[in-house]
Amino acid sequence: MNFTHSHIHSLTHWIKKWTVWEYLPWWLANVPVYAFYSWFALRARHLFFFSNVNPAIPLGGAVGESKHDILKLVPESVKPKTVFVLPEMSFEAVITAMQTAGLNFPVVAKPDVGERGFLVQKFTAAGPLRQHLERYPVPFLIQEFLTHPLELSVLFHRFPDNGRFGLSSICIKEFLSVTGDGQSSVRRLMAIRPRAAFQLERFEQENPGLLEHIPGPGETLLLEPIGNHIRGTKFLNGNHLIEPGLEAVFEQVCRQIDGVFYGRFDLKCASVDALRQGAFQVMELNGILAEPAHVYDPAYGMWRAYRDFFRHWKILFDLHRAQRSRGIPPTSHRVAWQFVRRYFRYKKDLEPR
Repeated sequence: MNFTHSHIHSLTHWIKKWTVWEYLPWWLANVPVYAFYSWFALRARHLFFFSNVNPAIPLGGAVGESKHDILKLVPESVKPKTVFVLPEMSFEAVITAMQTAGLNFPVVAKPDVGERGFLVQKFTAAGPLRQHLERYPVPFLIQEFLTHPLELSVLFHRFPDNGRFGLSSICIKEFLSVTGDGQSSVRRLMAIRPRAAFQLERFEQENPGLLEHIPGPGETLLLEPIGNHIRGTKFLNGNHLIEPGLEAVFEQVCRQIDGVFYGRFDLKCASVDALRQGAFQVMELNGILAEPAHVYDPAYGMWRAYRDFFRHWKILFDLHRAQRSRGIPPTSHRVAWQFVRRYFRYKKDLEPR
């Protein structure tokens, strides 16, 4: 059998998908995490023990929470311009709302309910945005596309009983891009790099014209402006940035967010110095199932990652106990299951057919 370069690259990528920690399918990579969760759920005698950690968010922010409702909890000083639109609104009303908020293109549209980059897309013109909103008739947030060069995820926790506060994870995001040689198409440049190759099928559907473009020698072309791991963004360990001064900056912000004791900010800023000065903008605040994203750094390693996952589940369990001692119980199993079922029905209804 004659193997072409294409066959060799495909085989290499397939091997990496099933053997390299950061590329493993989500369900497989999390098998040990299910065990951690089960251990703490058994100790708590409640499957949804984590749901009392963030009483301001349904189920603590596990699934199905409203991004709009959570963003309303965040101080205005660190929020970007955002418009909340409902499916019954005409597109003319959407544009009017954007103009009133001072929101110009480009923008990012994200469904009010969803995770892991679900239906999130950048738009540079009204036409494609209108098509997107009409195709998916659910509540959306339309948010200004922040041009700050640095995007990070910052995970925090604070204890209600003793006031203890900490940052436990900082992830620095490196967006998916290719560098041209003046001869190879974007498709070819993506195919030879595993991280980009895993995105080829999506690009074939969403932006096939881009794949035929031939970047000039040394030209770096940004392929994906949305900083999500599932979209090819490289996650880097930024925990070296954690120090008392930065924790003080985030503690000041977090103590203004009532009823949230564990969460992760997805934010953008101009530089690390700007971050230390509190000059950043929060695109999203995620709840209790927000991962310590730094563990997906290619150099971090699987066993260190699972150690950190266990540590974070231990923090959640300790927060659960602190809340119970204050008389705040978890959500009942009946109500929690109803909430989870509604969320999965919602996701199923929006799946492409």
